[in-house]
Amino acid sequence: MAIGFWQIALIVVAILILFGAGKLPKVMGDLGKGMRSFKEGIKGEDDSKSDDDNKNKLDSNK
Repeated sequence: MAIGFWQIALIVVAILILFGAGKLPKVMGDLGKGMRSFKEGIKGEDDSKSDDDNKNKLDSNK
């Protein structure tokens, strides 16, 4: 079951009613910052994990 135009329009109207037009840009900005920091956290976790793997490989070669 696909989401149609009317369902999306209803969701947008509900969000506008809940947050109001004045707060909506602030809410979306905060949401964007949260998503950005989440992505950076995931990338940092992967980088540190690969650094630990490389360190372990170097230690085992000694």
